Amino acid sequence: MSSQTTPSNLMNNYGTRSLEIVRGEGMYLYDAADRQYLDFTAGIAVCALGHAHPAVAEALTTQAQTLLHCSNLYEIPQQKQLATKLAALSGLDQVLFCNSGTEANEAALKLARKYAATRNEAQRTQIVSLPGAFHGRTLGSLSITPKPAYQNGYAPLVPDCLSGQTLEETLDLISERTAACFVEVVQGEGGVHPLPEPLLQEIAQRCRETGALLVVDEVQTGVGRTGTFYAYEPMNLRPDIVTMAKGLANGVPIGAVLAREEVAAAFTPGSHGTTFGGNPLATSVANVVVDTVSDPAFLQHVSEMGRYLQGKLEGLGTEVSGRGLMYGITVGDAKQFVQNAQSQGVLLTAVGEKRVRFVPPLIVEAAHIDELEKKLKAL
Repeated sequence: MSSQTTPSNLMNNYGTRSLEIVRGEGMYLYDAADRQYLDFTAGIAVCALGHAHPAVAEALTTQAQTLLHCSNLYEIPQQKQLATKLAALSGLDQVLFCNSGTEANEAALKLARKYAATRNEAQRTQIVSLPGAFHGRTLGSLSITPKPAYQNGYAPLVPDCLSGQTLEETLDLISERTAACFVEVVQGEGGVHPLPEPLLQEIAQRCRETGALLVVDEVQTGVGRTGTFYAYEPMNLRPDIVTMAKGLANGVPIGAVLAREEVAAAFTPGSHGTTFGGNPLATSVANVVVDTVSDPAFLQHVSEMGRYLQGKLEGLGTEVSGRGLMYGITVGDAKQFVQNAQSQGVLLTAVGEKRVRFVPPLIVEAAHIDELEKKLKAL
């Protein structure tokens, strides 16, 4: 269905939207004409448990009838429970909740600089990021997202944010002036490209040598997306800070910053805050999602379905890359490919002129992947 019903008073930052989605169930979304679409976008890697998941719906309903919000002036039991789970899963110590991935990265930027300041390292202000990175749209996170199309028109950006022309140049940029280096284990918006493990290890070693903090951005890759709860787990990385969001509450806005105790201590009372972050509603749902996704059997399913998806994608495009249920392929024209797929009842996203991303809900089954293959081969 055309988006002609979209009110004209909406800003045009998303351009023309070709569908009006009104409901969802499991792996499928439905438009206003009740046409069914196989969803391989998952709300941009958000809906880990798919649409209208019964346990999520129950948590939302129960909490909405109890307490939606009370602010961080008071202790929130669900928030403490969720922090305990995330700390145990990550091996880190303390957690700050916010509302989105860009907010999580913004908070991590502040935490890295505040940590350096508490150590009387006034020179340590630089933030290093990698070419191809995407860390968000707010001014700080945008400043470490080195893509001109996103940064144009917003100068001057936050100072002392550095990125090389090649991945290897990152090593040369990390110095005694570096507060933190941000990395994604799999660059999602950069085309779904896993970073080489040796490079990640070298970056981590360089951070240790210079005293810089290693920040792993798990906003898109976290919560089981790559087959382990965190994408950095198989890489044998020991991050100082981890940022999360997207899949954490299946569509209810929430983000999180995890840190080592020594680093987290830099956020003293009043040094950072958020009105809505980690409220009872969001953390109630996130507890359900984390309990479900962290189950070893669930993560094994993600890995198995990821391998199955990878095999099917080999016949649909070139340069197939990714991990778990996060893959990208190269096609002649990504936007046209996505449009053609939509006409066949499949929802995908373009992440570059020639790259198409596949990030289905983690509940996907082999039959859904077979359906995807059949419909895309009909293009």
